Amino acid sequence: MQSRHTLTSSERSRLLPFVVASGEISPRDQRDLMERPFFSLSKTKRTTPILYATGDVRVEVFGMPEHGMATIWDADVLIWAASQIVEAENLGLTTSRFLRFTPYQLLTGIGRQTGARDYALLRAALARLQSTVVATTIRNGQNWRRHQFSWITEWEICTGRNGRAAGVEIVIPEWLYRGVIDRSLVLAIDPAYFRLTGGIERWLYRVARKHAGRQSAGWVFEIAHLHRKSGSLVRVSDFAIQIRRIAARQSLPGYRLGIDHESGRELLRILPTDLSTYPVDNYVNGIGTSHASPIGTSHAGLSGLYTHKPQLSLWPETAIPALNLSNLESNSFVDGKRRSADNASHPSIAPSRGLGDGP
Repeated sequence: MQSRHTLTSSERSRLLPFVVASGEISPRDQRDLMERPFFSLSKTKRTTPILYATGDVRVEVFGMPEHGMATIWDADVLIWAASQIVEAENLGLTTSRFLRFTPYQLLTGIGRQTGARDYALLRAALARLQSTVVATTIRNGQNWRRHQFSWITEWEICTGRNGRAAGVEIVIPEWLYRGVIDRSLVLAIDPAYFRLTGGIERWLYRVARKHAGRQSAGWVFEIAHLHRKSGSLVRVSDFAIQIRRIAARQSLPGYRLGIDHESGRELLRILPTDLSTYPVDNYVNGIGTSHASPIGTSHAGLSGLYTHKPQLSLWPETAIPALNLSNLESNSFVDGKRRSADNASHPSIAPSRGLGDGP
């Protein structure tokens, strides 16, 4: 076994590994990541920083020249990792920021193919996630305190003697991990999200899921305001054209979009429908087993709840002995009244190539 990526100072030496053993689970997303501009929405390499500020909220994202900024397709890795952690926590298992899994588990879990090209895209995504630097005041209380991190602190892809990628190790930052194990900060998303091919389209689904949720009145955004929140480098006029095209296609699972005009403003109205490919809950259910049908080509027959046999010969010393192996910025005009998305109460609240490399 040989390492493709080595680090001299390793957090992994201080963390007990959480070995992913699950098959079919419902995907979950972290609320803070769902609407603010944390990722590039383009598949071309972006090194222009994202600098977003509103009220006490600051988001700064910097991409390195060698790799470019992490894209919204690369973020699928984080969604998958969050989903695995939430599922294990719901089952009463101990999790960790240090995850071990096979590339096959990840790629099939986010609806990707498993050819050589897809493994190469995964390596590129991991490199961008690690090299992207994020600084934010989100979840840092009333005082302006800037928390800085990378989406992946460490990563390593291990290969077998045949040269094929056999296992992956990643360490996610504490900021993200805390936002995942806090149930109020996680939302279930429709598995069809992974089939959305456009960067703005993907970002817009996450905005719709967070704000409109299952509220009968939905949510309304001024398109110019959405543009500022997206961090997109395209002009406002081009952004508006893309939003209109998405609304014309009605491609967001579980939501219907409409374009309205009010006092010279162009507005996007987002209404929940029953067209979701899976009944998405408002956020994570209590302890229980998810029965979400996966997308992709996964043939895993057992969920993590029932898996008992070792499935990673890569790490024989931790071969699943007992299953877990680890010790006021959004403006909404609803019924003619302006609301602040971050302060609004939810009815039931408790050229860088993306990993997908789609059109």
